[in-house]
Amino acid sequence: MPNTVEGTLSEKADRPEIPDAAIAMLDADGTVVGWTDTAQRLVGYAAGEVVGRSVSVVLPFAQNALRSGEFTEQCRARGGWSGVTAVRHRDGHTHHVSLRISQLWGQGGAVRWLVCGTDIAVLSSVASTGSVRESLLTRTPIGIIVRDRELRSMWVNDATELLDGVPCDRRLGRRPTDVLPRVEAEALEVVMRQVLDSGLPAVHEYRAWPPAEMRRERVVATSLFCLQDADGQALGVCAISVDVTGSQRARERLAILSEAGTRIGSTLDVMQTSQELADLAVPLLADYATVDLADSVRLGEEPARIGPAGGRRHVLRRAGLASIRPGAPESPWARGEPVLVQRPSPWAGALSSGRSYLEPVLDAGPGTWLDQDPTRARTLHEHGMHSGMIVPIRARRAVLGVASFVRTEEAVPFQEDDLLLAEELVTRAALALDNARQYAREHTAALALQRTLLPGRLRDSAAVETAACYLPADADTGVGGDWFDVIPLSSARVGLVVGDVVGHGINAAATMGSLRTAVRTLAAMDLPPDELLTHLDDVVQRLTEDADDHGPLPAVGATCLYAVYDPVTRRCTMARAGHPPPAIIDPRGKVTLPDLPAGAPLGVGLVPFQAVELELPPGTRLAFYTDGLIETRDADIDAGIRQLSASLAQPSRSLEHLCSSVIETLPAQSPRDDVTLLLARTRALSPGQTATWDLPSDPAVVHTARTLVTRQLATWGLARMAPSTELIVSELLTNAVRHATGPIRLRLIQHQVLTCEVSDASDCLPHRRQTRDLDESGRGLSIVARLCRRQGCRSTTGGGKTVWAEQELRRDA
Repeated sequence: MPNTVEGTLSEKADRPEIPDAAIAMLDADGTVVGWTDTAQRLVGYAAGEVVGRSVSVVLPFAQNALRSGEFTEQCRARGGWSGVTAVRHRDGHTHHVSLRISQLWGQGGAVRWLVCGTDIAVLSSVASTGSVRESLLTRTPIGIIVRDRELRSMWVNDATELLDGVPCDRRLGRRPTDVLPRVEAEALEVVMRQVLDSGLPAVHEYRAWPPAEMRRERVVATSLFCLQDADGQALGVCAISVDVTGSQRARERLAILSEAGTRIGSTLDVMQTSQELADLAVPLLADYATVDLADSVRLGEEPARIGPAGGRRHVLRRAGLASIRPGAPESPWARGEPVLVQRPSPWAGALSSGRSYLEPVLDAGPGTWLDQDPTRARTLHEHGMHSGMIVPIRARRAVLGVASFVRTEEAVPFQEDDLLLAEELVTRAALALDNARQYAREHTAALALQRTLLPGRLRDSAAVETAACYLPADADTGVGGDWFDVIPLSSARVGLVVGDVVGHGINAAATMGSLRTAVRTLAAMDLPPDELLTHLDDVVQRLTEDADDHGPLPAVGATCLYAVYDPVTRRCTMARAGHPPPAIIDPRGKVTLPDLPAGAPLGVGLVPFQAVELELPPGTRLAFYTDGLIETRDADIDAGIRQLSASLAQPSRSLEHLCSSVIETLPAQSPRDDVTLLLARTRALSPGQTATWDLPSDPAVVHTARTLVTRQLATWGLARMAPSTELIVSELLTNAVRHATGPIRLRLIQHQVLTCEVSDASDCLPHRRQTRDLDESGRGLSIVARLCRRQGCRSTTGGGKTVWAEQELRRDA
């Protein structure tokens, strides 16, 4: 243990405690005969208001109880009565206190009662050390002496003799100097007179030598209170004494618990928390300590419930390890390695029962559990392990693992009070571990949600080369409301989208997932960007209405930018809904922002969206981003856009390196909002990859088209695809001739797939329908669907439609 920590513990252990108990003395009938300032602070009554009156003024139950012979006998047998009860404050309200009533004896067998009360709120403030305090108080006798102004003993209880060996009859009527060693007694009398003169309580420690234990001195701590009469004058002094022999060690343990509050659970990492527990235990409690956890805890899963394991063997993971020896040679397993728990063994018993195990003197003889665990048996003998404790790590009736404490160099074996301290330390660690486990589970769920909501690896297409990066503002969960997508469209085109949902975290991510799915669905319908945003605006309005129906959820709001790029025409059509404009970087590195109407954020409604069409040369880079990239706490949006433009003006950088370069320009602190950047470099199909024919609306043109298609496929080396392509073209042209008017255009596009397109001037979009056995028409699109990978139709600019079908390429050998 570092010296700084030991010094801190020593300072805490030596710090004196100021008495805060409220003291009152009663006669045999329950009348108040002595009062203290601490009692006045607790219940509001001054001495003149209660002395001479029944104690029922403040303790409604007490007077009848004290007159009860049965209650008196119970108090005498138990040395008093203690419990929690209600007291009546002077202002009329009642509150609960921890109360202790002790019976005192005087000359001639006269009886008095001493009432000692402590506010529950005060006890709650030291709840962290409650188990150790309770253990000490219940095992240690409390001696009480009430002395007059001349410091003569007037009233004593039976437990006083157990502390210093002086019988009650010898003590009554005498001062401390008459019955205690002179040096100790004189120092005690000085403190008593100070209490009488000032009226303030004090604590004093002195040594005593009970006759039965003359070879061993005891240290007695005495809390001193000034008792007042009805006039508020000092009546005498009340001394409440307890044996604190070895209290230095007990106070050090309380200091250890205090230290545990700051050192255990500093992170939400189960391995780190386990190591913190082991580091705290060595060397303050043990010479060697280990913490082993179930793998389910480390992974954030639900731990096993307490119960017998049957014939199963437990497999844990070593998460914490500490020793007074460098390198912890006592441990056969390093941190992170699996630990097999043999049955039967104390570890298996603790895991199955959920109860701690204490073996003050380890039995390593034949016939013990060590016969079944040769690894631990060898370690025990090699390193002189002679005393051990095993404490299960429990949280919410589940066992997370087990902590082990062993002594090797320290000759004193573990005792019950050591086990109490170990259990308290493990309990604190268990709370931190359970919090860390739940965090790990939520973090895993959040990351899984993110993986499903955002695209995985972006795939390049014939239209664009892409790269993207996403930096959430919520670094703990890693999810937010930003999204981006690259959507393959028909005829080698591609849809590029970036959006931003208000807020961040799980709720924003869930909304983002809904909108991303909606965009993909609408994009599959080949809607132009402005129409797609109109439909997406309706979706957001419905989500807002659903949120209102489910109570006070955050308002749903979002912005979006959607663009469609065609590598055949090299034209890009885009529209935005309240989103920052894209940046366009030409092949020479010049950055421009297109004059694109801003539009209203999604969910506003009633505001039409406008699309803009641009012609882009091959190699043009498009940058789509969210406002988290250009908004900072210290600069406005215009400054952010200028900085972004400067970062993007690097034509020689790859898209991945450009993404990293832009993110590196962000401030060092965590972003205020999620940051998303999607980069796309445009490509163009060569003229040789397309073939276009303008055909008349005549049934005879179907045969001509089949011939043209067959020749073109042979030129491309795709003759093997001629039969299926001829049939697809025949069905599409037949429908166009039958249902449309005006000229017809047939186009083949060879890219990752082979696309067949038939365009006409009709606005009536065809659709597949379920045909019956006797139907003579309506089967064309169904036949096409069997021959291709995908098919669909879309409206064209200026009116008309295009029906298309895609086939996987099957080149000639």
